[in-house]
Amino acid sequence: MSGKKNKIGLYFGTFNPIHVGHLTIANHMVEFGGLDEVWFVVTPHNPHKKKSSLLDNHHRLAMVRVALEDYPKLKPSTVEFDLPQPNYTVHTLTVLEEKYPEQQFCLIMGEDNLKSLHKWKNYEVILERYELYVYPRISEGSVDHQFKDHPKITKVAAPIMELSSTFIRKGVKNRKNIRPMLPQNVWEYLDEMNFYR
Repeated sequence: MSGKKNKIGLYFGTFNPIHVGHLTIANHMVEFGGLDEVWFVVTPHNPHKKKSSLLDNHHRLAMVRVALEDYPKLKPSTVEFDLPQPNYTVHTLTVLEEKYPEQQFCLIMGEDNLKSLHKWKNYEVILERYELYVYPRISEGSVDHQFKDHPKITKVAAPIMELSSTFIRKGVKNRKNIRPMLPQNVWEYLDEMNFYR
């Protein structure tokens, strides 16, 4: 045992629902981006926010689970389900480090999130302690100069996936066929449960 830590990319999201865009990016990170695994950290429903379009935690987790069944390097994570709300990413990272000291965690984010990173709570601490793997997104605005050529930020040339869960939910509601946008078993779960209609 060489003692080399596994590099785990944390991919945060509500995954409401998880779709082929999420899978494509996560898979790209493990196959071409130098990560050993990607953990899908399902963000819980914030009890203080009334968001009727957001499915219950267990349903979104169930869809993530079925979506990842055939991808051994991609795993679901419920770490945030047990943390007090509102929760911040920096806290989740600390909890994961304590729980899995043998892993090396890093963050996966879209370029749109990098543009607002300077507004995050304790973003300096995150950048000091963790690497960021950034995938391209088409979005307004520009990346703060302090993050350009930053040694902790790696840009990964993943395919640009302009697919959103919002678009999918609207499509389902309007009785459109959105099946190619979802993993087959996610589509079946969603259809059977009559979600987003």
